[in-house]
Amino acid sequence: MLIADRVIAIAIMALSAYFMWHAAALPIGWNGMTGGPGGGAFPFWLSLLMLSSAGAVLVRSIMQAPSSQHFFDSQMLRSVIAVVVALFVTIALIPVTGAYVALPLFIFWYLRIYGGHGWLLTGILTVATPLFLFFFFEVTLKILLPKGVTEPLFLPLYAMFF
Repeated sequence: MLIADRVIAIAIMALSAYFMWHAAALPIGWNGMTGGPGGGAFPFWLSLLMLSSAGAVLVRSIMQAPSSQHFFDSQMLRSVIAVVVALFVTIALIPVTGAYVALPLFIFWYLRIYGGHGWLLTGILTVATPLFLFFFFEVTLKILLPKGVTEPLFLPLYAMFF
């Protein structure tokens, strides 16, 4: 398992560095003219966080004693495939149903059906996530997320906030 940790951590670190390199082509600091972050701020700083997290995983795997675990066992592989397929379905649904429908469906599937978590946690996160995303991206940052067929439902909200 340590080999898998190291390989994946190095791959994520390389991908993070690539994202940071491209994000740095845009302003990554606070833009005083628009009163908000520059276009590359979120990709750059999130990539830096991802790079440091993957670095911590790499350091931890180097510090651990070797084990005889396999790279992937069959149960782990089934779990990874199930989540990857669900993510692809979610990504395919976003242009059609919009982010505010596709993401809560994924969260519901992941927490309740796949993870077996309780109804209270599932309900709170399934409802709170799209509300947070709307107010964070659309109201605060003025970044519109895809809405698909649900766009007419957002017209009253646009009238209220813009």
